[in-house]
Amino acid sequence: MSQPSPHDPTGIDAYAPAMIAQRIETAGVAKAALPTIPLLTLGVLAGAFIAFGGMFYLVAITESGMGFGPTRVLGGLVFSLGLVLVVVGGAELFTGNNLIVMGWAHSKVSTGGLLRNWALAYVGNFVGAVMMAWMAWQAGLLGLADGALGDRAIAIARAKTELPFETALVRGILCNVLVCLAVWLCFAARSAASKILCIVFPITAFVALGFEHSIANMFFIPLGLFAGADGVTIGGFIHNLIPVTIGNVIGGGVLVAMSYYLIYLRGKP
Repeated sequence: MSQPSPHDPTGIDAYAPAMIAQRIETAGVAKAALPTIPLLTLGVLAGAFIAFGGMFYLVAITESGMGFGPTRVLGGLVFSLGLVLVVVGGAELFTGNNLIVMGWAHSKVSTGGLLRNWALAYVGNFVGAVMMAWMAWQAGLLGLADGALGDRAIAIARAKTELPFETALVRGILCNVLVCLAVWLCFAARSAASKILCIVFPITAFVALGFEHSIANMFFIPLGLFAGADGVTIGGFIHNLIPVTIGNVIGGGVLVAMSYYLIYLRGKP
């Protein structure tokens, strides 16, 4: 149970931004020190959790009949399941772990520790997401709604692999600004319900706005590949992942993590 403070005698108010920065730094130090097997396993779980959000998203938007805006908002709302499972259930998500940059910039995390966490989380995320894409295909998910869900999945995969490099890069930046802000807000929360509420709006926004999340794409594009989508290839998958991943790192690691480091941690012991 949270301890009361002079600024919060009830012990239930949200943590202030300066305290959020300290809590994220502490969490980043712990994440960088995770042993290899737990880190990889938690990475696989995170990829699977994001894939569950992707499946839920496909069901929600297929033949919704609600029009462009409401359908995209609904899709974003249900896709939030993925980050809810990651944050509340516990898992290592590459994009959220871009916030470890705060501890790195403050010399609390080594460059090797930062890159090791990112690499192992990314590999684990990839395995979990692709495995779930295969399982969704094998489970007959693409046949739902008389095949309309499969058609939508194929269209999504094709559109992602056809994005120009610059477009995918910028969409990746904008996406992880919102994802890392969702994680930032979670560190203000003192309960699971509060964390869920903190997640829903930023994640709904990034999905509704059509931004690009590298780990989500590790589910959506392979699902299109398994479905035999014309024009969707391994090369196209890589062509999407490279700029989106770079953009995610810039958005989360630079625009969010470094900004808050400069505001709250720079020059502090």
